[in-house]
Amino acid sequence: MKPITVLLAEDHSMVREGLRALLQLEADIQVAGEAENGREAVALAAKLSPDVTIMDIAMPLLNGLEAMRQILQAAPGRKVIMLTAHGDDAYVEKAMQLGASGFVIKQSESHILAEAIRTVHKGKQFFSPSISRRRIQQQRKAKAMGGQPRDHAARLSPREMEVLQLIAEGKANKETADELHISIKTVEKHRQSLMEKLNIHDTASLTRYAIASGVIDGGVQVTIL
Repeated sequence: MKPITVLLAEDHSMVREGLRALLQLEADIQVAGEAENGREAVALAAKLSPDVTIMDIAMPLLNGLEAMRQILQAAPGRKVIMLTAHGDDAYVEKAMQLGASGFVIKQSESHILAEAIRTVHKGKQFFSPSISRRRIQQQRKAKAMGGQPRDHAARLSPREMEVLQLIAEGKANKETADELHISIKTVEKHRQSLMEKLNIHDTASLTRYAIASGVIDGGVQVTIL
């Protein structure tokens, strides 16, 4: 039987090596490629056409959510599992809105990732048990409140997510504009929109929010004034 091909997109080499070692123990799963940033993940997904992509949310150059969006835009039938140390409900919701097939917490037991890969390859969704329990609770709560839409990251556009990441990484407006190939004025508009949607009104708080929510890794060196 043909093995399930997997692309690992994770910027920490030790974590990536550990994931590869775990998956190499599975006879029906084959690691086809590895990416250490979001842009590389998009390029390798197009080149290798893996059955399943394992995507860390907090990726440099291009965050995992935007990288996933671009991968699925190019090939809607692909399967992407988001991998993160954080289980922020708003980001789980955003990932699912963008087309994620599953969401796995890095602290999960070792067999969970292989189980997730097999599940999404069959066309089903998969969530780490802790996330699954919270989603059920959130759905019940939303239903009790009349099904009101969730706030925060679930309402951010893909471009706003990119701008948030670059702000949190300490990039100035000009650097952000150059990175995204947009005008400084457009960056300023996205920054203002972010603050309004998140009800956050300074750069330091945006950075803390991005770290707490898993948009960037807490280990990334950023300046919080």
